[in-house]
Amino acid sequence: MKSWASALSGLILPLLVMTTVVPTAHADTITNVQQAPFVQNAHAIKQALWQGNYHAITPHIHPKKGVRFSMYAHIDPTTDKVFSRSDFHHYLKRSRIKFTWGEQDGKGDLLITTLPDYLANWVVRDVSLDFDSVAINEFYHGGNSLNNLKQIYHKHDFVEFGFKGSKRWDYLDWRVLRLVFEHHQGRPYLVAIITDEWTI
Repeated sequence: MKSWASALSGLILPLLVMTTVVPTAHADTITNVQQAPFVQNAHAIKQALWQGNYHAITPHIHPKKGVRFSMYAHIDPTTDKVFSRSDFHHYLKRSRIKFTWGEQDGKGDLLITTLPDYLANWVVRDVSLDFDSVAINEFYHGGNSLNNLKQIYHKHDFVEFGFKGSKRWDYLDWRVLRLVFEHHQGRPYLVAIITDEWTI
């Protein structure tokens, strides 16, 4: 006969496919954080990215500061690409104009491509990717790249969508999408889209 613990674990484990991490253990606070406007916006932006509906992201972009793109966890204020809301909209339509986004880990080759291609093939890369964790104002995944998000955006809210990787690749194929928000006139707006993955 199975013990009550093993029987209970059989019921619980299927519910743990998606893990939500918040900086508190109080259930009422967890519920409030999950329902916070910036969290709802993060889910909407992530969905727009994975559906290829990039124009839907435009109204979420900060009207004054625009949105920064960082290829890895380490944010470089001097080289990261920043688009104003109008520029983001403009370069989605003028999809032949290419930008230098940064150096790719390993070979050090520059990533030079259009805004739509960067979103599709760097930020999203694989539409079938199923994130298994959502961390709110906390980091659930990390690698060798120095993560300075809290130093650059020390008073900002952020949501991290994480994929822990697959056993086939010894979990080295983990990936992270972090969306950072700043409040403006009482509303949260997107100020950064940060991706991260295993680096050498």
